[in-house]
Amino acid sequence: MPATIYYENDATLAPLQDKVIAVIGYGSQGRAHSLNLRDSGLSVVVGLHDGSKSKAKAEADGLRVESVADAVKAADVVMVLVPDHSQKSVYEKSIKDNLKLGDTLMFAHGFNIHFGQIEPLDGIDVSMIAPKAPGTRVRELYEEGIGVPALVAVHQDASGNAKEQALSYARGLGSLSAGVLETTFKEETETDLFGEQAVLCGGVAALIQTGFETLTEAGYQPESAYFEVLHELKLIVDLIYEGGLTHMREVVSDTAEYGDYYAGPKVINADTKLAMKALLGKIQDGSFAREWIAENEAGREKFLAMRQAGTDHDVERVGKDLRAMMPWLKTGKAAREDAKAAMTSGN
Repeated sequence: MPATIYYENDATLAPLQDKVIAVIGYGSQGRAHSLNLRDSGLSVVVGLHDGSKSKAKAEADGLRVESVADAVKAADVVMVLVPDHSQKSVYEKSIKDNLKLGDTLMFAHGFNIHFGQIEPLDGIDVSMIAPKAPGTRVRELYEEGIGVPALVAVHQDASGNAKEQALSYARGLGSLSAGVLETTFKEETETDLFGEQAVLCGGVAALIQTGFETLTEAGYQPESAYFEVLHELKLIVDLIYEGGLTHMREVVSDTAEYGDYYAGPKVINADTKLAMKALLGKIQDGSFAREWIAENEAGREKFLAMRQAGTDHDVERVGKDLRAMMPWLKTGKAAREDAKAAMTSGN
């Protein structure tokens, strides 16, 4: 069965035109959602906890800022964009008792709903619009009139119009110009976690580190290893992003293409797939979610230790020194300041 994808002619801003949207959180996604919706002509209030460092930034962007509780009270639609591990406590403390019958509760990731951390009240719509890009990109492409693709899902349709309103939100965000794929909270959550763990973050990071270690342990210069296993990765990913694996293989040399077919199945093999299936199983049965929730409740000691170990890896140390020699990785003032510092230090 083909996927259902919605575009601009499938929704209007009308369902949200007379409503107030509370965006809870003002990180990368929170800022993008707030500004895009505001610039689309919708009424937005940002909800932040007392003492939030983001308050000044949101106010400087011209947005109305309230406490989370007051923002929810003022709103008809509440989009929760605080981190996954914070959502349950924020919901219980400041959102739950301030929702009204007929309100809409929205998310950009299904983790807390799918794994039962948040159990929404009856009488409200619960939906999702999940942009498939970092918040900075969501904002940049909106300003360019392009938009980023997104996912739409409905968990609870009390009004009978939950999907219509979610698609209206997607239009305000700019995503309908790129396409919005219909999914479920279950599918979005489980595929998102698997993608992060097996490929996009865990898989790629481990592949880079292991490749770097293999070359340096064989006596090659760390700098050469860095260029080959990390720096050039962007070139390959950009080609894949633009036209898929076939396009990448058309552009690289025949030697590289042959190496792809020759070595890929030796590195990523049947054992790797079994490991991936085991990871997916832990996501599907809730084991991973329970472990991650318990880790946060216990103070995040294990997580913070793993973060520090990753930061301390030699590929990060070498990369930091090499990137300081590449002002083109930054633009504008940051690039000029880095170049000036390098010249002043004699590098």
